[in-house]
Amino acid sequence: MSVLTDPPIASSSELAARLTSIQAALPPDDGLGWFNRMYQLVTNAVRDDLGANAFGDPAWLGQLDVVFGNLYLDALRNSVQAPDQVSRAWAALIEQRDQSGIAPLQFALAGMNAHINRDLPVAVVATCQQMGTSPDAGSHHADFFRVNAVLAQAEPGIREMVEGQPLAEANRIFPGLQDVVGNFDMVKARETAWVNAETLWALDQLGAERGAAYLDGLDHLTGFAGRGLLVRLGELA
Repeated sequence: MSVLTDPPIASSSELAARLTSIQAALPPDDGLGWFNRMYQLVTNAVRDDLGANAFGDPAWLGQLDVVFGNLYLDALRNSVQAPDQVSRAWAALIEQRDQSGIAPLQFALAGMNAHINRDLPVAVVATCQQMGTSPDAGSHHADFFRVNAVLAQAEPGIREMVEGQPLAEANRIFPGLQDVVGNFDMVKARETAWVNAETLWALDQLGAERGAAYLDGLDHLTGFAGRGLLVRLGELA
């Protein structure tokens, strides 16, 4: 599927177009598509509620959006071209994307788990390195958390749009769903991601090997959490 192996994007508008192309190319029952759809909805919610003028440093945030998006696209490309290079965080979803007995919201949140808990700290550090700044410089922290405020309002509605119905009703179709996904919160995950980004940045200053070791542990824990989100609900009965 060529769209999964297309080269990296260079702007937020390219990312939006790529997400649309991926969504159109994936089969309706592909678990990856449920995450891709949630990613689109989250991106649109932030774009619609916050214009560039809402941020102290829109250039930094725009570059973060590109770097962050490319980490997802890298995982897709590797899943086709170099499966052994897929991170453990993403492998949880990619390896189970065709499994039955898993609700759409489980797939969507498993992808969000990988993208926020593993990819976002990496993206913050990489963006700062590329732009010659640091996480604690300027308005980076404030800009990052302005996005959290939008997500806090939008997340419940986005979950319903992915699942197609309120969680309580979906839980009747997939018994146990509420228990599995109830503890995942995008805003809290982003808050933790910022702390992990600061830690990763500090460790990188002491030596690349220290940052790599920290990221390896983070990747392992994120993959473990992702597999927990993707438990087949029939197995809980």
